[in-house]
Amino acid sequence: MIGKLYFVRQAATLLKFAKSTANPELSAVLIEKAVELKSRVDGEASEKESLRAPDVQPEAGSRFGGSAVGPS
Repeated sequence: MIGKLYFVRQAATLLKFAKSTANPELSAVLIEKAVELKSRVDGEASEKESLRAPDVQPEAGSRFGGSAVGPS
């Protein structure tokens, strides 16, 4: 599987070429491809985050933690 770093490097290279060219059409295409790579990286990151269990804090007064609230 291709890693995040690969896509980041590719996007950076495309942006470097886009800045160096005098052809505005080529520059626009290169920037568009860099944006596609970035969205791919962002998409993979959000998929990995969605697979993680959310952090769950026990409520105060529950039997799993916190202090009991009630008559003393």
